[in-house]
Amino acid sequence: MFANLLPGPLGSGVLIVDGDHRVTKVTSRARQLLGLPPDPAGLPALADLPAAVQTVVVDALASGQASGGRVIELKLGGGTQTLCVGAEPLGPAGVDAGVVLVLNDLVPVRQLEERLEQHDRLANIGTLAAAMAHEIRNALVAGKTFVDLLLEKHRDAELAGLVQREMGRIDGIVSRMLKFGGSARAELSPVRLHELLEHSLRLVQPKLEDNQVSLSRSFQAGTDTVMGDERQLQQAFVNLLLNALDAMGVNGSLSVATELVPPQGGADRARVQVVIKDNGPGIPPEARERLFEPFFTTKPNGTGLGLSITRRIILDHQGDIRAESQLGQGTAFHILLPAVA
Repeated sequence: MFANLLPGPLGSGVLIVDGDHRVTKVTSRARQLLGLPPDPAGLPALADLPAAVQTVVVDALASGQASGGRVIELKLGGGTQTLCVGAEPLGPAGVDAGVVLVLNDLVPVRQLEERLEQHDRLANIGTLAAAMAHEIRNALVAGKTFVDLLLEKHRDAELAGLVQREMGRIDGIVSRMLKFGGSARAELSPVRLHELLEHSLRLVQPKLEDNQVSLSRSFQAGTDTVMGDERQLQQAFVNLLLNALDAMGVNGSLSVATELVPPQGGADRARVQVVIKDNGPGIPPEARERLFEPFFTTKPNGTGLGLSITRRIILDHQGDIRAESQLGQGTAFHILLPAVA
């Protein structure tokens, strides 16, 4: 009889109203979904139910026809609860034999749909990235050859090292794009974080100067060596620095600090903490929980991938990243990476 009303995998509530329009059964899940008091000893009256639910009951009794599901919205506790309510009369039309209601919360279903849509978009981006990377790599071969020849004739030690290193980094990024569909493994080797942070700061130096941003360094970590992929970690730090500069605008203040955090919570080794802090406007509370989600961005022209990629890089290095922010007081990103003794 109830084939079209079977509870879904996300948890359903069941409510039964008899022929005298009295509620004879209500499950704890139904109480939760309808905002009823969790009182197993007492049953609510039909009039105590939300008006939209009462309407479903009356319509089902009048028609004698099962309803596969009606979407209703309830105002509960200052928020909105979206439910799918199915009804199965216990008798034909005109016979008050009662009705069974099955209630499902649609919020988890919609969240699942959003995640599936997000995964589909990621898959499409992977295909596009691979095609673009293939074409970029073909052009990069000629460009790299030209730059190498140019630097041989006009060699400046610092400039040559910078350009060649960045060309290598671009090549590495393209290689990872080609492997986007798979799990791109980091090529681990000892990395000095202080040197890597200095190099990352040099890369954003023009923007620092253009925006007249003051910079403070406080590299206090006695041990700054971690096992990591230098190019990937640099990409993560540059992403965070550029985000900070974009958030501050002109005449901001940026600080980059490190410290050694001793083993905690059963960890067998210390970790190096990197803190990148700006004095920008801060992140709204509603955006903080979604900060690392792919495609989520508060920038008008943002892609929503920078922080997502950064988080993935840090997690691939057995690290951790979190953000602290208050409106009007700026934002700080805390990165923890296992230290090498």
